[in-house]
Amino acid sequence: MVIKPKIINNICLNSHPVGCAADVARQIRYVRSRGPVKNGPKNVLVIGSSTGYGLATRIAAAFGAGAKTIGVAYEKAGSEKGPGTAGFYNTIAFDQAAKKEGLFSLSFNGDAFSTEVKDQVTAAIKEHLGTVDLVIYSLASPVRTDPKTGIQYRSVLKPLGQEFTAKSIDPFKGEIKVSTVTPATDDEAAATVKVMGGEDWELWVDALENAGVLAPGFTTVAYTYIGPQVTYPFYRSGTIGKAKEHLEATAHTLSARLKKLVGGAAYVSVNKALVTRASAVIPAVSLYISLLYKVMKKEGTHEGCIEQIDRLMRTRLYSGGPVPLDGGMIRIDDWEMAPKVQSEITALWDRVDGNNLRDLCDVKGFEEDFLQLNGFGIPGVDYEAEVDEKTLEHGV
Repeated sequence: MVIKPKIINNICLNSHPVGCAADVARQIRYVRSRGPVKNGPKNVLVIGSSTGYGLATRIAAAFGAGAKTIGVAYEKAGSEKGPGTAGFYNTIAFDQAAKKEGLFSLSFNGDAFSTEVKDQVTAAIKEHLGTVDLVIYSLASPVRTDPKTGIQYRSVLKPLGQEFTAKSIDPFKGEIKVSTVTPATDDEAAATVKVMGGEDWELWVDALENAGVLAPGFTTVAYTYIGPQVTYPFYRSGTIGKAKEHLEATAHTLSARLKKLVGGAAYVSVNKALVTRASAVIPAVSLYISLLYKVMKKEGTHEGCIEQIDRLMRTRLYSGGPVPLDGGMIRIDDWEMAPKVQSEITALWDRVDGNNLRDLCDVKGFEEDFLQLNGFGIPGVDYEAEVDEKTLEHGV
């Protein structure tokens, strides 16, 4: 079959296996071009390893530092009926590239929130690695079942206390729209913390400790986002902000515990805003990212996932000295939050309308990144070519 992007209500419902493999190869080439990550990690577990920052971290650790990696993700396989998820093909491409380079890699496709998967992964660490020295927590699931109670929780992206109205863009129609979101209930806010807070991260550390697989100096990092003032009412001051506060508090608890246990540490890394599968439907965020891309590309400071994580590895986690912190967190979003960048975005925010949208915003860049998340729009890929059943089921 010939696969074209299927987009409904600004959500892409399919992926292209050849494009996904090509994008993984592009990220590997970038890391290789930067040279070795000196004194980098040796044995790495990435929880949420199939797309975005998690995938980029696995690539940077393996192809930059030569690390053995284990990845955990929950993805849909392809079949003769149609393609699987982008993460399914990304993982296959990573494993194949690692094997070709003689790098150990092992990938689990399952619910990372479950006790069963934790047990499987810790057993595999014992068997193949012995210990892990770096664990990255990069899950972005909207649903979590508590393994202790069996209760399922769903996260929501809503403000707290009062409704939120903001401009957004429809990147595929090139239109400005105004969206209003009603405030979350107390139950919705609590459920969002259960899904996106630090509880599951701590359960992973518990499982690793109980299995005796924490290496001396063990480090764990959870990825988060804070964002600018213009999105605060909806994001940082909303339900997601409550979850992120819980994540940050968990980092402090874990760090104190790990320091005593193995001389280790836990950090939260605040990463840059990038296009995600949900960016096009989140009020204010789509407009902010389009403005951010425009400004940062003009400044020459724009980074995608792999560029951001490569810098995190080289200049923060494995710089040869203490990990630089700001407010107790790693701020690799420093270029995004530079005063010059933010002041220019603020100045443009109120000026944007349907007439000047494409002049003031990087709508094209937003659309390109959105499509590339699913393997579309990758340079060098023939999207008119037939994709056979074998490729749909097993990747390139």
